[in-house]
Amino acid sequence: MKNVYVALLRALRGLARVTGVLALLDRWAARSRTGLWVRSWFSIYDLDELVAHDVPWWTFDAADRVEAFLAARPGARVLEWGSGASTVWLGARAAEVVAIEHDEAWAASMRRLLPANAALRVVPPVDAGTRLSRDVVGSRKKGFEGLDFSAYVAEIDRVPGRFDLVVVDGRAREACLERAVGRLAPGGVVVVDNVDRERYRAAIAAVSAGERVEVTWTRGRTPTLPYPTRTALLTLAPAAPAPHAA
Repeated sequence: MKNVYVALLRALRGLARVTGVLALLDRWAARSRTGLWVRSWFSIYDLDELVAHDVPWWTFDAADRVEAFLAARPGARVLEWGSGASTVWLGARAAEVVAIEHDEAWAASMRRLLPANAALRVVPPVDAGTRLSRDVVGSRKKGFEGLDFSAYVAEIDRVPGRFDLVVVDGRAREACLERAVGRLAPGGVVVVDNVDRERYRAAIAAVSAGERVEVTWTRGRTPTLPYPTRTALLTLAPAAPAPHAA
Protein backbone atom coordinates (compact mmCIF):
# COMPACT_ATOMS: atom_id res chain seq x y z
CA MET A 1 0.00 0.00 0.00
CA LYS A 2 2.80 2.43 0.87
CA ASN A 3 4.51 1.88 -2.48
CA VAL A 4 1.25 2.50 -4.31
CA TYR A 5 0.70 5.74 -2.39
CA VAL A 6 4.22 7.00 -3.12
CA ALA A 7 3.94 6.10 -6.82
CA LEU A 8 0.58 7.85 -7.07
CA LEU A 9 1.81 11.05 -5.43
CA ARG A 10 4.89 11.16 -7.63
CA ALA A 11 2.76 10.75 -10.75
CA LEU A 12 0.45 13.50 -9.55
CA ARG A 13 3.45 15.73 -8.83
CA GLY A 14 4.57 15.46 -12.44
CA LEU A 15 1.10 16.39 -13.64
CA ALA A 16 0.87 19.24 -11.12
CA ARG A 17 4.21 20.62 -12.30
CA VAL A 18 3.22 20.58 -15.97
CA THR A 19 -0.13 22.23 -15.31
CA GLY A 20 1.27 24.90 -13.00
CA VAL A 21 -0.58 23.60 -9.94
CA LEU A 22 2.69 22.83 -8.15
CA ALA A 23 3.78 26.47 -8.47
CA LEU A 24 0.47 27.55 -6.95
CA LEU A 25 0.98 25.09 -4.09
CA ASP A 26 4.47 26.46 -3.51
CA ARG A 27 3.06 29.96 -3.08
CA TRP A 28 0.35 28.66 -0.74
CA ALA A 29 2.96 26.76 1.28
CA ALA A 30 5.02 29.92 1.73
CA ARG A 31 2.20 31.66 3.60
CA SER A 32 0.20 28.88 5.24
CA ARG A 33 0.86 25.84 7.45
CA THR A 34 -2.02 24.08 5.74
CA GLY A 35 -0.51 24.94 2.38
CA LEU A 36 2.85 23.57 3.47
CA TRP A 37 1.18 20.37 4.64
CA VAL A 38 -0.63 19.84 1.33
CA ARG A 39 2.45 20.75 -0.73
CA SER A 40 4.54 18.28 1.25
CA TRP A 41 2.33 15.39 0.11
CA PHE A 42 4.05 15.67 -3.25
CA SER A 43 7.49 15.55 -1.60
CA ILE A 44 7.21 12.14 0.05
CA TYR A 45 10.62 10.42 0.14
CA ASP A 46 12.15 13.37 -1.74
CA LEU A 47 14.98 14.45 0.55
CA ASP A 48 15.83 17.67 -1.29
CA GLU A 49 12.25 18.91 -1.28
CA LEU A 50 11.69 18.05 2.38
CA VAL A 51 14.86 19.93 3.30
CA ALA A 52 13.65 22.88 1.25
CA HIS A 53 10.32 22.81 3.10
CA ASP A 54 12.32 23.05 6.36
CA VAL A 55 10.28 20.44 8.23
CA PRO A 56 11.17 17.28 10.14
CA TRP A 57 9.03 14.23 9.45
CA TRP A 58 7.19 14.39 12.79
CA THR A 59 3.82 15.89 13.64
CA PHE A 60 3.79 19.64 13.14
CA ASP A 61 2.85 19.97 16.81
CA ALA A 62 5.94 18.02 17.91
CA ALA A 63 8.15 20.08 15.59
CA ASP A 64 6.77 23.33 17.02
CA ARG A 65 7.41 22.16 20.58
CA VAL A 66 10.96 21.04 19.79
CA GLU A 67 11.69 24.30 17.98
CA ALA A 68 10.58 26.30 21.04
CA PHE A 69 12.59 24.01 23.32
CA LEU A 70 15.79 24.48 21.30
CA ALA A 71 15.26 28.24 21.04
CA ALA A 72 15.25 28.37 24.84
CA ARG A 73 18.48 26.33 25.13
CA PRO A 74 21.33 28.09 23.30
CA GLY A 75 24.20 25.70 22.71
CA ALA A 76 21.91 22.65 22.66
CA ARG A 77 23.47 19.29 21.76
CA VAL A 78 21.37 16.84 19.75
CA LEU A 79 21.79 13.15 18.97
CA GLU A 80 19.59 11.48 16.39
CA TRP A 81 19.13 7.85 15.38
CA GLY A 82 17.99 7.91 11.75
CA SER A 83 19.12 10.80 9.56
CA GLY A 84 17.02 12.77 7.09
CA ALA A 85 15.44 16.18 6.60
CA SER A 86 15.18 16.42 10.38
CA THR A 87 18.99 16.38 10.64
CA VAL A 88 19.26 19.52 8.53
CA TRP A 89 16.31 21.10 10.35
CA LEU A 90 17.94 20.40 13.72
CA GLY A 91 21.28 21.73 12.51
CA ALA A 92 19.64 25.09 11.87
CA ARG A 93 18.31 25.22 15.42
CA ALA A 94 20.93 23.56 17.64
CA ALA A 95 24.63 24.08 18.26
CA GLU A 96 25.62 20.49 17.51
CA VAL A 97 23.91 17.50 15.89
CA VAL A 98 25.22 13.93 15.73
CA ALA A 99 23.18 11.56 13.56
CA ILE A 100 23.61 7.79 13.66
CA GLU A 101 22.64 6.08 10.41
CA HIS A 102 22.54 2.40 9.44
CA ASP A 103 22.35 2.84 5.64
CA GLU A 104 25.53 3.90 3.83
CA ALA A 105 23.73 4.71 0.56
CA TRP A 106 21.31 7.00 2.38
CA ALA A 107 24.20 8.55 4.29
CA ALA A 108 25.88 9.42 0.99
CA SER A 109 22.75 11.35 -0.03
CA MET A 110 22.68 13.10 3.33
CA ARG A 111 26.30 14.27 3.46
CA ARG A 112 25.92 16.81 0.67
CA LEU A 113 23.13 18.52 2.62
CA LEU A 114 24.56 18.54 6.13
CA PRO A 115 25.38 21.88 7.76
CA ALA A 116 28.83 22.34 9.30
CA ASN A 117 27.56 21.67 12.83
CA ALA A 118 26.10 18.25 11.96
CA ALA A 119 28.09 15.00 11.92
CA LEU A 120 26.95 11.68 10.48
CA ARG A 121 28.10 8.32 11.85
CA VAL A 122 27.33 5.23 9.77
CA VAL A 123 26.97 2.00 11.74
CA PRO A 124 25.45 -0.74 9.56
CA PRO A 125 23.88 -3.85 11.11
CA VAL A 126 25.71 -7.15 10.95
CA ASP A 127 24.54 -10.69 10.42
CA ALA A 128 23.38 -12.04 13.77
CA GLY A 129 24.78 -15.44 12.76
CA THR A 130 25.00 -17.84 15.67
CA ARG A 131 25.08 -15.22 18.41
CA LEU A 132 22.88 -15.87 21.42
CA SER A 133 19.52 -14.19 21.04
CA ARG A 134 20.00 -12.21 24.26
CA ASP A 135 23.05 -10.52 22.71
CA VAL A 136 21.26 -9.50 19.50
CA VAL A 137 19.39 -6.22 19.05
CA GLY A 138 17.03 -6.77 16.16
CA SER A 139 14.69 -4.63 14.10
CA ARG A 140 11.11 -5.69 13.44
CA LYS A 141 10.95 -3.82 10.16
CA LYS A 142 10.38 -6.14 7.21
CA GLY A 143 13.61 -6.97 5.38
CA PHE A 144 15.86 -6.66 8.43
CA GLU A 145 15.33 -10.15 9.80
CA GLY A 146 18.48 -11.84 11.09
CA LEU A 147 20.43 -8.59 11.48
CA ASP A 148 22.01 -7.30 14.67
CA PHE A 149 21.85 -3.57 15.45
CA SER A 150 23.79 -3.78 18.72
CA ALA A 151 26.64 -1.55 17.52
CA TYR A 152 24.19 0.91 15.96
CA VAL A 153 22.35 1.31 19.26
CA ALA A 154 25.56 1.46 21.30
CA GLU A 155 27.10 4.17 19.09
CA ILE A 156 25.63 6.77 21.45
CA ASP A 157 28.17 5.58 24.04
CA ARG A 158 30.98 6.66 21.70
CA VAL A 159 29.77 10.26 21.77
CA PRO A 160 30.82 11.95 25.04
CA GLY A 161 28.67 14.22 27.15
CA ARG A 162 24.97 14.72 27.75
CA PHE A 163 22.37 15.67 25.17
CA ASP A 164 19.62 18.25 25.36
CA LEU A 165 17.62 16.41 22.70
CA VAL A 166 17.69 12.83 21.44
CA VAL A 167 15.62 11.78 18.43
CA VAL A 168 14.64 8.11 18.09
CA ASP A 169 13.56 7.70 14.48
CA GLY A 170 15.65 4.90 13.00
CA ARG A 171 15.96 1.16 13.49
CA ALA A 172 15.67 -0.82 16.77
CA ARG A 173 13.82 2.07 18.37
CA GLU A 174 12.90 0.31 21.58
CA ALA A 175 16.56 -0.36 22.39
CA CYS A 176 17.56 3.16 21.31
CA LEU A 177 14.94 4.71 23.57
CA GLU A 178 16.23 2.78 26.56
CA ARG A 179 19.74 4.17 25.97
CA ALA A 180 18.53 7.67 25.19
CA VAL A 181 16.91 8.52 28.52
CA GLY A 182 20.11 7.74 30.41
CA ARG A 183 22.08 10.23 28.31
CA LEU A 184 19.77 13.23 28.62
CA ALA A 185 20.80 16.45 30.31
CA PRO A 186 18.40 17.60 33.06
CA GLY A 187 15.28 18.92 31.40
CA GLY A 188 16.25 17.20 28.16
CA VAL A 189 13.79 15.75 25.67
CA VAL A 190 13.54 12.54 23.67
CA VAL A 191 11.51 12.56 20.45
CA VAL A 192 9.98 9.20 19.48
CA ASP A 193 8.20 9.14 16.14
CA ASN A 194 5.51 6.81 14.76
CA VAL A 195 4.11 6.02 18.20
CA ASP A 196 0.90 4.76 16.63
CA ARG A 197 2.77 1.44 16.81
CA GLU A 198 1.95 -0.46 19.97
CA ARG A 199 5.50 -1.70 20.56
CA TYR A 200 6.79 1.87 20.72
CA ARG A 201 4.11 2.86 23.19
CA ALA A 202 5.06 -0.12 25.35
CA ALA A 203 8.71 0.95 25.27
CA ILE A 204 7.74 4.49 26.27
CA ALA A 205 5.65 3.14 29.15
CA ALA A 206 8.65 1.14 30.37
CA VAL A 207 11.11 4.05 30.42
CA SER A 208 8.58 6.55 31.79
CA ALA A 209 7.59 4.38 34.75
CA GLY A 210 9.89 6.49 36.91
CA GLU A 211 8.41 9.77 38.12
CA ARG A 212 11.16 11.88 36.50
CA VAL A 213 10.02 11.22 32.90
CA GLU A 214 6.98 13.08 31.62
CA VAL A 215 5.42 12.05 28.29
CA THR A 216 3.66 14.44 25.92
CA TRP A 217 1.68 12.77 23.16
CA THR A 218 1.13 14.77 19.99
CA ARG A 219 -1.30 13.74 17.27
CA GLY A 220 -2.16 15.57 14.09
CA ARG A 221 -0.98 16.65 10.70
CA THR A 222 2.40 15.36 9.58
CA PRO A 223 4.44 16.37 6.50
CA THR A 224 3.91 14.16 3.40
CA LEU A 225 0.93 12.28 4.88
CA PRO A 226 -2.77 13.15 4.36
CA TYR A 227 -3.80 11.50 7.63
CA PRO A 228 -2.87 12.21 11.27
CA THR A 229 0.00 10.42 13.02
CA ARG A 230 1.52 10.60 16.50
CA THR A 231 4.90 11.69 17.85
CA ALA A 232 5.81 11.47 21.54
CA LEU A 233 8.06 13.79 23.53
CA LEU A 234 9.65 12.49 26.74
CA THR A 235 11.02 15.13 29.11
CA LEU A 236 13.51 14.30 31.86
CA ALA A 237 12.75 16.40 34.93
CA PRO A 238 15.71 17.77 36.88
CA ALA A 239 16.67 15.66 39.88
CA ALA A 240 15.16 16.79 43.15
CA PRO A 241 17.68 18.56 45.41
CA ALA A 242 19.08 16.49 48.22
CA PRO A 243 17.54 17.29 51.62
CA HIS A 244 19.65 19.43 53.94
CA ALA A 245 21.08 17.77 56.96
CA ALA A 246 19.42 18.75 60.21
